[in-house]
Amino acid sequence: MDGDNIQADSDFGSDFDDDFDPLVGANDPALPSERYLDRELSWLAFNQRVLELAEDPDLPVLERANFLAIFASNLDEFFMVRVAGLKRRILTGLAVPTNVGRAPQDVLSDISKAAHALQNRHALAFHDLVRPALAEQGIEVVNWDTLSQDERDSLRDYFSNQIFPVLMPLAVDPAHPFPYISGLSINLAIRVRNSKTGKQEFARLKVPPMLPRFVRVDRSEPVEHLRFITLEDLIANHLGDLFPGMEILEHHVFRVTRNEDVEIEEDETENLIKALEKELLRRRFGPPIRLEITEDMDEVTLGLLVRELDVTDQEVYRLPAPLDLGGLFDFSRIDRPDLHFDKHVPTTAVQLMPAEPQAEPDVFAAISRGDILLHHPYESFATSVQAFLEQAAADPHVLAIKQTLYRTSGDSPIVEALIDAAESGKQVLALVEIKARFDEQANISWARKLEKAGVHVVYGLVGLKTHCKLALVVRQERGVLRHYSHIGTGNYNPKTSRIYEDLGLLTADAQVGKDLTRLFNELSGYAIEKKFKRLLVAPLHLRKALLKRIGDETAAALEGRPAGIRIKVNSMVDEAIIDALYRASQAGVKVDVWVRGICSLKPGVEGMSENIRVRSILGRYLEHSRIFSFHNDGDPQVFIGSADMMHRNLDRRVEALVRLVAPDHLAEIDSLFARAMDDRTSSWWLSESGEWTRHDRDDSGQLLDDMQNRLMQQIGHRKRLAIRR
Repeated sequence: MDGDNIQADSDFGSDFDDDFDPLVGANDPALPSERYLDRELSWLAFNQRVLELAEDPDLPVLERANFLAIFASNLDEFFMVRVAGLKRRILTGLAVPTNVGRAPQDVLSDISKAAHALQNRHALAFHDLVRPALAEQGIEVVNWDTLSQDERDSLRDYFSNQIFPVLMPLAVDPAHPFPYISGLSINLAIRVRNSKTGKQEFARLKVPPMLPRFVRVDRSEPVEHLRFITLEDLIANHLGDLFPGMEILEHHVFRVTRNEDVEIEEDETENLIKALEKELLRRRFGPPIRLEITEDMDEVTLGLLVRELDVTDQEVYRLPAPLDLGGLFDFSRIDRPDLHFDKHVPTTAVQLMPAEPQAEPDVFAAISRGDILLHHPYESFATSVQAFLEQAAADPHVLAIKQTLYRTSGDSPIVEALIDAAESGKQVLALVEIKARFDEQANISWARKLEKAGVHVVYGLVGLKTHCKLALVVRQERGVLRHYSHIGTGNYNPKTSRIYEDLGLLTADAQVGKDLTRLFNELSGYAIEKKFKRLLVAPLHLRKALLKRIGDETAAALEGRPAGIRIKVNSMVDEAIIDALYRASQAGVKVDVWVRGICSLKPGVEGMSENIRVRSILGRYLEHSRIFSFHNDGDPQVFIGSADMMHRNLDRRVEALVRLVAPDHLAEIDSLFARAMDDRTSSWWLSESGEWTRHDRDDSGQLLDDMQNRLMQQIGHRKRLAIRR
């Protein structure tokens, strides 16, 4: 869980693109028919792992509050896209079976049961665990009823001056139809009685989203003792100011989640930006798919909301106040270092450090000496990828810069570097993916700014999202053009680079440069048809290439030769890939799958997947890198890149993996997998039934190793050794 949207920064569950393709491998007679785990329930299981971090008393309490907010934000997006997608298919009659062959209606029922249980557990985690733990540390969330008269008077002044002027109560009567309720807004449903006529009326009051969700009770209190009241509680206790002469009978908080998916017929759209802007406007008015209400709401008010919003009983979630614990993101800004994770400052990659302490770093000279494998956020994005592009923009020998932009921050130095390069006369190509979900408007704004600066802006290929993370710099050196390349697993976003775990390769390898030159030419043209030397590129070749390598390991095992497959992804859903891994397991190949989120693969099933282990690691950083490693008869083939094992990535996106060749890089990847799959590392283990079990303590009750903390220490140690040298 990222004025930027925190969810976009956290991104624990971003990019819920539709993945409702018919089953790819369903007809393999050598494998049982019920061999996949339901992808929607697997996603909910992922969010449960996030919730377990919030419940963990060994974590700093403000980080636990942050995990509660991440859980809430993740679940919002899940409903807005995945649940909305299922409902849309039912309503339009396109009820394609899910990845386990079940009807969407049945899956919706299962989602409802699991989501209701998880939301109740989430609320209890706040009330019974995190809220008391915060109070023990001097941070209290209090109710109006507990305040002294002086405190109420002070807050009344704040309400009158800062809140009252922006409130807009909306009556519902024959002259005023039921108002539109915007998605994810917090609202008060109010029933009042006219003291003169005795007639009861209904009104809706939207809690202003631009105001702080948690209001300080006393701003003079020291940081060691802070008390907050929710904005809706403060407003609810001043309703008399909004309805003078009326008797307040009932007031309750509610919140609506709407379908916020976006659909564009690109084949019939000449101006993609205008079509997308129109669709974004329509997104605001998508049908309701979830109604959250406080547990004290009376049946009359609930009946009115259900009728007017046209939701079913299954879509109503009755919860203890406060609703929308995503507001707890505000607490991450509280200046209490003792209640946060220890501060970690990323180091500069050793290969990029200047030889002399006072010397200016030269990224091009460093890359010329050999490939550089970057590991963020342990190694700095600012002194590596950002410095690479900024130096390219300023270097008079650089002739051209080409780059993909999928998600970037609101004040992106990457975009500024591209603008500077264009304004200095360089050829600059930016492939901006304006269809990056929930970042569409920001990307449209940046695209227009780039165009005004003279950057050649293209929007990729019709029908495909461009998700690959690529940058190519063409530099003239002694009369020869040389290519400097970056291929990464994460977005060119300086903000998320501080909390996303990602890998990236900086290389001056001529073959990689040729591959990227051809790929960029095809991206700005019309098709991706060619094969590449050091890259694997979707949609035409990536799945086939991975299946071939899995098949090679399977054949090696059947012939009695050593074999092994190790994969790290955010999601493992693609049936063809999963079936190939099952066949590899049946042949005796040891398969390790390290997955952050969804996993439809069933590990440990006798006769099918007993040689497959699946682990998940969650922590202070978002595990985001994708790695594919094959034993290859002792000559390892290892790839990193942007692709997850999902239909959308393999069939409907432009993705790119690059092969690592440097022996020290292969050893580093080997070490990463060894640590992640080690029983002494804290992680979650997936069972064949789809249950994830946390393993964070040994038999004696001692905490197991936190992999991310270990990597911080290990990579920081590299820098200290380099400085000593």
